[in-house]
Amino acid sequence: MTLKLRSVGASDRGLIRSGNQDALHAGAWLVAVADGMGGMAAGDLASRIAIDAVGPLDLETPEHALVEALQSGIELATARIRQAVTEDPERQGMGTTLTALLFARTGSCLALAHVGDSRAYLFREGVLKQVTRDDTFVQMLVDQGVISPEEASSHPRRAVVTQALQGEEVSPAYATMVPRAGDRWLLCSDGLSNVVRPDTLTEVLGEQADRGECARRLIDLALRAGGPDNVTVVIADVTEED
Repeated sequence: MTLKLRSVGASDRGLIRSGNQDALHAGAWLVAVADGMGGMAAGDLASRIAIDAVGPLDLETPEHALVEALQSGIELATARIRQAVTEDPERQGMGTTLTALLFARTGSCLALAHVGDSRAYLFREGVLKQVTRDDTFVQMLVDQGVISPEEASSHPRRAVVTQALQGEEVSPAYATMVPRAGDRWLLCSDGLSNVVRPDTLTEVLGEQADRGECARRLIDLALRAGGPDNVTVVIADVTEED
């Protein structure tokens, strides 16, 4: 028996925004979410550039090469965003978050790359854990003990991102983990995590066995909460197969 990754993704522009600046990839080896920023056309372009840069990593990769592969994908995204700004100076300031998970061909390891405030959660044995750390001003205040996590969720500057892919030097966070059969991963843009409580996420991830239905249910909850932003969800299950 070998561990496999089975994923599905869904996205909605929400109820307020005129367009959708999010992008996603849901594959057999790679899942990723990107949330663009910096004006309508530019944000949309930045997130698509990021997903197009890491998308080719969706293939069988040996364990030892996972982080290096993600690093190369992010470097490519950075270069392409820089080129896009050079071609049109009005795109200056555009950028995107990126949260990506790459599964090893053996199923024995996975690697995670993260920059910005999209998130990766691991739902394992009924417990939900946020694996990524937000690159935001309010997270910095939480880390410093200035405000509590509860205060951060309603802070007026919670949308201020301290790091994103913008064509410049960036310091993504990388991590490797050992997957287990039954693990369920949730990757999402802040259009979900800012409006749906962690306990509700936990409940839906545990109750909705069907990946597609689970993704649709989470998006529906974000819309019911006002849908103030684009909302993107990828559900990826670790399954044991012959």
